[in-house]
Amino acid sequence: QVQLVESGGGLVQPGGSLRVSCEASGFTLADYAIGWFRQAPGKEREGIACLTSNAGSSHYVDSVKGRFFLSRDNAVNTAYLQKNTVKPEDTAVYYCAAAHGTFCPTKWELYTYWGQGTQVTVSS
Repeated sequence: QVQLVESGGGLVQPGGSLRVSCEASGFTLADYAIGWFRQAPGKEREGIACLTSNAGSSHYVDSVKGRFFLSRDNAVNTAYLQKNTVKPEDTAVYYCAAAHGTFCPTKWELYTYWGQGTQVTVSS
């Protein structure tokens, strides 16, 4: 069965850290760029970061740049989103998605597989 499964969400205090994992099954993650998205309550889903298939290049939106970091371990078919110095406005459901090819796509329609999302709540 082809799927992406996020894990590692939960409650974290402001200023804390949290790592979300995205594990692929049924396909080889090494052949795909990985994008990360989030949807806060009452807001539209937004793309926040992307990592190329070989981890040679990453892209971040300004709101997370310098605080969030992407990595991947293709040997275990898993990608990671490390969140540091989190803020209450980072509260959202976080999704990973996979796009076939080396580079990060410019259109969401090019993402083939999507995870179900994991809730991250930043609160004291």
